[in-house]
Amino acid sequence: GTWWAIFPPLLAIVLALITKEVYSSLFLGIVSGGVLYAMKADGFVGMFETTLTHVVQAGFIEKIADAYNVGILIFLVLLGALVAMMNKTGASAAFGRWAQTHIKSRVGAQVATIILGMLIFVDDYFNCLTVGSVMHPVTKAKRVSAAKLSYLIDATAAPICIIAPISSWAAAVAGFAKGAGAESGFSLFIAAIPYNFYAILTIVTMFALAFMKFDFGPMRRHEADVAAGKPDLGALEEATEVLTKNDRGRVIDLVIPVLVLIAACVVGMIYSGGFFAEGEARRNFVVAFSNSDASVGLTLGSIVALVFAVVFYVCRRVISFRDCMDGFPEGFKAMVPAIMILCCAWTLKGMTDALGAKVFISDLINGPAAGLFNFLPAIIFVIAVILAFSTGTSWGTFGILIPIVTDVFPADSQLLIIGVSACLAGAVMGDHCSPISDTTIMASAGAQCDHLNHVSTQIPYVLTVAAVSFVSYIIAGFVQNVYICLAIGVALTIATLFVLRAVTTRRETANA
Repeated sequence: GTWWAIFPPLLAIVLALITKEVYSSLFLGIVSGGVLYAMKADGFVGMFETTLTHVVQAGFIEKIADAYNVGILIFLVLLGALVAMMNKTGASAAFGRWAQTHIKSRVGAQVATIILGMLIFVDDYFNCLTVGSVMHPVTKAKRVSAAKLSYLIDATAAPICIIAPISSWAAAVAGFAKGAGAESGFSLFIAAIPYNFYAILTIVTMFALAFMKFDFGPMRRHEADVAAGKPDLGALEEATEVLTKNDRGRVIDLVIPVLVLIAACVVGMIYSGGFFAEGEARRNFVVAFSNSDASVGLTLGSIVALVFAVVFYVCRRVISFRDCMDGFPEGFKAMVPAIMILCCAWTLKGMTDALGAKVFISDLINGPAAGLFNFLPAIIFVIAVILAFSTGTSWGTFGILIPIVTDVFPADSQLLIIGVSACLAGAVMGDHCSPISDTTIMASAGAQCDHLNHVSTQIPYVLTVAAVSFVSYIIAGFVQNVYICLAIGVALTIATLFVLRAVTTRRETANA
């Protein structure tokens, strides 16, 4: 119950900032927790034995063997397999061919990119690869720069996944936040969605920029040059295709399996929450969904969707049964980094719990930090931004910070929901603009854009939304009403964009 109880996650944070590497940082944080736990053992041999058994048995084995955690891992593997199969069908290329004949303007190309990115919310990797491959020829034909396309792809990957209830991100966050008072991890994630200001305001910003026909910062020069018919200096013409070519794929091969996945997961969630129970145990849809077991519901839904996809693709002869089976190991390999982070994060949470972190933090917030309590969501947002930007991973940031956040705030309080949403929003924002983030790199590849060009052109957009989000979290810490805070956030975003347009126009007029 002393400050040493939070030393393991603090060590993980510091090491992650220094090394820019999350796996070793999490592992060393876990080991430090084991060493602290073993301090009272007799002699060096006793300390070594206690540390080893505590880390391995009470840590990794116990946490990974937890039934809820195993279900989350199975869901990630099944989702990876489903995405790998979709990738083989060529359905994304079919959608691209359809889009080229129906989109008539630059605004239409940008809006179509945003909408497609919002529809493919099950996984951010799949989002980056699919939207990039589909929309690159469309946006190029309508004179939208590669820099702008890569921003739209990046801004509809993680920011969309983090507010989608049926996604790999929702499953991961639910696992990290499990045990936060009476709230289940999944119901806490659902409750945090409206307070995820960065994700929501990023969507507002993308649509506003498209319809206002306005850009600022380095992006403005790229867009102006391409719109005028000049060469796109940020484009990589020699980039290779990132999706498998398959002429047999159609748009329905992408749409129908995703719809089945969503429907099956929703049914699985309400089933686990008691919607189909008999007699008094039966609950209505809302109660069943909020009290559902995400581990069971998502796993049931993904199994149904995966079996459906195999039958659907084989019957349509889009890909062979062998290709479907090849998708399983490919999907598993794609999810290995996420699984490693989850396992380490669960174990780190176990280390801090064993050291009495909840007792220490409870005493702290009722003492010296009580005066800053309402500012904590904004502070958490900034910490998450710095950590995710430095490490290039939002999942690693979730794993390190969410267990701390759920210990800081009173269980089942509105501030707990706001604090968790601030952590999620900050992690996504830092990941969004980090040059070493995997989604940032994949967005560059999908748009066939020079990576440094992508990073430099999108940073002004990301920082603008982040600044408004920071102000919104300060307000939310005191007001604690999602409708008021979200309305203020949207109004501030739109007002900021109009001010930026006026300032940019005046400056260009003066220079002319």
